[in-house]
Amino acid sequence: MQLNPKIIKNQFEKSMPKYDENAFVQKLMAEKLLQAIVSSVGKDFESVLELGAGTGLLTRQLLKYINFKNYYANDLVEKSKNYLASIVSGCNFICGNAQKIKPPIKMDLIISNAMFQWFSNLEKVMEYYRTLLNSDGTIAFSTFSPDNFKEIKSLTGITLEYKDIDEILIILEKFYKVLYLEKFDYKLTFNNPLEILAHMKNTGVNSLGTKHWGILEVKDFCDKYKNNYPELELTYSPIIVVCRKI
Repeated sequence: MQLNPKIIKNQFEKSMPKYDENAFVQKLMAEKLLQAIVSSVGKDFESVLELGAGTGLLTRQLLKYINFKNYYANDLVEKSKNYLASIVSGCNFICGNAQKIKPPIKMDLIISNAMFQWFSNLEKVMEYYRTLLNSDGTIAFSTFSPDNFKEIKSLTGITLEYKDIDEILIILEKFYKVLYLEKFDYKLTFNNPLEILAHMKNTGVNSLGTKHWGILEVKDFCDKYKNNYPELELTYSPIIVVCRKI
């Protein structure tokens, strides 16, 4: 599917007030990502750049695990600056498309949680981010495998073009030494299909589809979900990556 940055921005901006209380899996991903960084590289960095910082869900965890002197943050949504300013003193915020970011200094760590799946050309992005890192700099991120939201894909045909872990590894090894790479699945269970739709809306994921559903389409989706997935589970399939510039 074609990705429209304006639609992605609008949907995530709408989801911000309820994002943190619904982003259960994203919180788990953030913690696992930071644990992987500390175990693979260490916890001390001069300059850190967080991409897609949003409401600061990863940022709060970052403060627990990582020591740094300079913190830069980026997001498509200008409101993100307000969330981050209340978390990190001296936050340097850069609003705009993360694929085109131009920070004023080189970074020792570039970090991002649950965002890289929105990039249409991961190889181009990883090559560019290499130029933003100091020598031996680290880039660490989480994304999702093709198994992510497999229930939604099977019922609607709507999905991102997720890369599997082997494809990601091939891209990374062109520019970096891979220090940590993990895939895991995590299932959320809901009381009814409407809760699943609300969960996706409140985490900004309804930017997957641009078409507005009418009452009949919602009912059809709910009926199919109950018939095909009576346990009312939704599968997340995160991938955690830590690598060093070579």
